[in-house]
Amino acid sequence: MATTSAPRRGPARPQRPARRWRFFRSVGALMLREMSTTYGRSPGGYLWALIEPIGAIALLSFVFSFVLRSPGLGNNFPLFYATGYLTFQLYISLSGLVAAAIRYSRAFLAYPAVTFTDALVARFVLNAMTNLLVMVIVLGGIVWLYDLNLILRWPAIFGAIGMTLSLAIGVGTMNCFLFTRFPVWQRVWGILNRPMFLISGVFFIPEMVPAQFREWMMLNPVAHGVSEMRRGFYATYDAVYVVPSYPCLVALVLTLFGLLFLLRYHKDIALR
Repeated sequence: MATTSAPRRGPARPQRPARRWRFFRSVGALMLREMSTTYGRSPGGYLWALIEPIGAIALLSFVFSFVLRSPGLGNNFPLFYATGYLTFQLYISLSGLVAAAIRYSRAFLAYPAVTFTDALVARFVLNAMTNLLVMVIVLGGIVWLYDLNLILRWPAIFGAIGMTLSLAIGVGTMNCFLFTRFPVWQRVWGILNRPMFLISGVFFIPEMVPAQFREWMMLNPVAHGVSEMRRGFYATYDAVYVVPSYPCLVALVLTLFGLLFLLRYHKDIALR
């Protein structure tokens, strides 16, 4: 009785490896989309990112030059207000954009290749680079225009940027969950955030504030980044009330809890 042998199988084909660089491709695609939608459709595009802070700093310098003989540090009004305003703007702009990241990219979250972390990272990286470039151009322009001879303390400048960026991603990540899960929180946050421009030290330094109010002011972590930035530009300013670990700790706690909540509820949020 003839027996039929089982057909021979060819060598096992290696399993297709997971697509490499998926995270970077997703983030890059989301960044290109935001560049075209946010800056590509408006007249002037990226010029508005420069015009807005220049106009704000010029207005502050013009108004307060009539009220005060000299700013809180030095004798150059534009430099004093630029170091405060640009640091504050870095925080407020980034935290707001990161908070809206999931709503902005909700249509793309239906694809398995795109995750909520891709949306957060894409918005943060693109707008952080934009704001930092604006900061370099504006501050460099002021130094060149007024021919200022500054002794820059780069560790303080980079420390201030690091504190502000970490705080922006922490607040933005937590609000990304809260805004989408509890829409009323966005209005409440808007009300709570209105005095931030005044209590972050944009107009003054903490040393000018009475002691009983200074302690409350320094509970605001943004004020630490603003004061540290000014320490980097003014060689005679020591910023003794700055505690670098405080804003970093606040940022770490907010980022961890924000990511945990988003990891738990991001599917429900995306389907809303």
